[in-house]
Amino acid sequence: MSIKKKLSVFFTLLVLCILLANNTLHYIRSKNRLIEFNKKEITLVTEGIAYEVENSKNSASYMENRMAQELRTASVAIQDSLPADYHDVSNDQLKRLAKKLMISHITLLAPAGDDIIGVKSSDPKEINMSTKEWGYWYTSFRQLLSQQTITTKKGVTLPHFWSGPIEVASSNPNHIDKWGYYYDGSTNYIIDPYFRDRHVLDFEKRFGPTNVMNRFTENLEGVLELTVFNPKNFGKRNQNVYLNGNKYIKIKDQPIWYGTYTYRNTERDKKSIQEVLKTGKSQSYLAEINHKKVLKTLVPIKEKNTPAYVIGVVYDYGLIEKELQQELIKHLLLSLPFIFIVLIISFIFSTSITRPIKHIMEHVNQIAKGNFGKVLNTRRKDELGGLVANINHLSHFLKTYVDDLKKSQEESEYHAYHDFLTGLPNRRYFKEQLNRRLIESKEKSIRHVAVLFMDIDRFKDINDTLGHSKGDQLIQLIANRIKKCLPSANSFLTRQGGDEFVILFSDFTPEEVKGITEKIMAYVQQPCYIDNDEVFVSISSGLSFYPEHSTNLDTLITYADVAMYASKRQGGSKVSIYHDSLNKKQAEKVHIETRLRKAIQKGDIDVYYQPKIEAKRNVITGVEALVRWNDAELGFVSPEAFIPIAEEAGLIQYLWEVVMKKACSQVSEWNKVSDEKMTLAVNFSPRQFQDPVVLVNEIKHFLSLHRFDPAWFEMEITESTLLMNAEETIKALHLLKKYGISISIDDFGTGYSSLSYLKKLPIDCLKIDRSFIQDIQEDYSNSEIAQAIISLSQSLKLEVIAEGVEEEYQKAFLMKNGCDHMQGYLFSKPLAAEDFEEAFLNS
Repeated sequence: MSIKKKLSVFFTLLVLCILLANNTLHYIRSKNRLIEFNKKEITLVTEGIAYEVENSKNSASYMENRMAQELRTASVAIQDSLPADYHDVSNDQLKRLAKKLMISHITLLAPAGDDIIGVKSSDPKEINMSTKEWGYWYTSFRQLLSQQTITTKKGVTLPHFWSGPIEVASSNPNHIDKWGYYYDGSTNYIIDPYFRDRHVLDFEKRFGPTNVMNRFTENLEGVLELTVFNPKNFGKRNQNVYLNGNKYIKIKDQPIWYGTYTYRNTERDKKSIQEVLKTGKSQSYLAEINHKKVLKTLVPIKEKNTPAYVIGVVYDYGLIEKELQQELIKHLLLSLPFIFIVLIISFIFSTSITRPIKHIMEHVNQIAKGNFGKVLNTRRKDELGGLVANINHLSHFLKTYVDDLKKSQEESEYHAYHDFLTGLPNRRYFKEQLNRRLIESKEKSIRHVAVLFMDIDRFKDINDTLGHSKGDQLIQLIANRIKKCLPSANSFLTRQGGDEFVILFSDFTPEEVKGITEKIMAYVQQPCYIDNDEVFVSISSGLSFYPEHSTNLDTLITYADVAMYASKRQGGSKVSIYHDSLNKKQAEKVHIETRLRKAIQKGDIDVYYQPKIEAKRNVITGVEALVRWNDAELGFVSPEAFIPIAEEAGLIQYLWEVVMKKACSQVSEWNKVSDEKMTLAVNFSPRQFQDPVVLVNEIKHFLSLHRFDPAWFEMEITESTLLMNAEETIKALHLLKKYGISISIDDFGTGYSSLSYLKKLPIDCLKIDRSFIQDIQEDYSNSEIAQAIISLSQSLKLEVIAEGVEEEYQKAFLMKNGCDHMQGYLFSKPLAAEDFEEAFLNS
């Protein structure tokens, strides 16, 4: 028998067997599909109900909080409307007040022996009502009366106020209430306003899950009933509460929370509910209930921080059986003609498929031998035509893949050794080149090998101000400038990452290398134009030499890095050559940082206070809080030594928090006993403005915590702060100004001075740097800068304070020129709190 006939007979018999098997198993498959569809439908229904239940709980919780706030507001209004003694209040007065405030009722509670009872009320059933047996409610009343913090976890706690959860009223179980209780010590009673029935239940009727459950049962065919069970109490005896002569069930203890329970099967449902909660999986069972064959499904719902519950779905199983019968008949009718169609098609298919197989096999054999790219032509549009097209595509793909693989290997090798942004060799390439140069220096007696480590000064500030895209453009521009300055031979430039560049020199003297470095630094300092922005940058550099400093590859790089940071510490825009003392300074720096961390942890940081004097009246108008550190091992450590380390190590925030906590508390106490209030000035680091929104919130927190009036608080910032995230920083300063805080520019004239910001920003005061005051001589020479700053502040209508006043003639000069506010050793050095009190407050 030919292949063509075999294929025809084979496919016909195969399809016949498949159809027979399919008809035999179709009923079972259809049944399973319908049940699975039913499960999915039930899942969607239960998910919808669960969502509505949880949404109802969350919404109810939100509304309870809102109602609690309204009740507290009503309580304050009630307190303002009533006398402080409940004996002077009438019940009719409470009725009128409740109606006016649009609340259901008002009750006044007062102690009576070891009980707290309702002494006055717009609701007669509340009068003389005992609360002693009310559990945590009674505890909350006692805490309110003693003005303690409410420890009850249920309900809502606000200042002088606690609101109980929505519950059945014990004085009248026919009502559902939401209560509030207010007491601030100004009355001899607790004010108890509350909402009743309509106010409380209206939200549940409008937004609760009941409406959604009704829509499901009305619109989904087959869904007969939906029920939300309380698994804790379903099938058990009612947990009745007997209180104040009444009997009722609490809302949370009701066995059915939502929906109806018409299709009752209590014992079976009780066991199933406990089982599904235990396993966490849904359960279904068939049963005849109310003369109807139904499929009942119980689905457990467990959410975080809320009690678990079970949703019951009752489905009409007769619909599933009817659908199965219709599906089986339809499938049998379609099967008969399909057999004949397959017989004809298989014959045609077998004829068309055998002809091109030979050509395809030959083409595949060529591909197997590695002859890619050859194209097999065909006019077929069927699967064989597609197979030919795929084989042609595979042949082309393999050829392209092999070509791309070679190219990719070349690119990967390039990127492994080069920086993506600048195209310069990277750290890996640099180490290999340095290692090679060191070997050559030994073999060819090269005089010197030098490593130059360069880092852009304040690049992070520039990047934050202009954006990362322009920061990348700046990196590329500087890389090109450095390249132009390098000799064509015996120099090798790499980018190490970020804003760091490393240059390798060989066969240059140290003097020649230093000269090239200074040339690079001068060229880099020329203005950089990026789009419409003019940017000025500088670089700090560090040099190490082989073999003078080390013969080790990694050590040379480390030494150049250490030297570069020495340049940074000297203000940047410098070149430093490594020497052993730099390592010693680095070790000292690390030691100071370690001791500082321990001091912060142990609370060994002190705050000193330097008075601000109004010279005309010779009175103290304020103090500046200054951080001081006296270490058990290091002794007194100058702020000029440890504050830069704290900023670099990320500890400046902790030091600031210590100063704020101690200074706000101390000055607040002083102002309580002083006739003239003192302002408190605190210095802020530019690093604290990296997240200005957080800083604003922290300042408000500390002032609020210590009840420090913002009008008496002064923020001192340096001019460099305005370069940090400028837009957000300016926005934060406006917020603080609106809050009532004064803002001073400290060390004015020593930093980045731009007169434009003095007019635009909410600045109150300029502080003349001490260096300008100390330059003033007895004949008033060298006073031009100080006089200019005073004149500038007067023209801008800003206050001005002089720092570092140490001589009487300096004071006289300042007063003569209209600067009356001063601080300095002429008046007092910074003092500890005890010494400050002794010197200025105890006289």
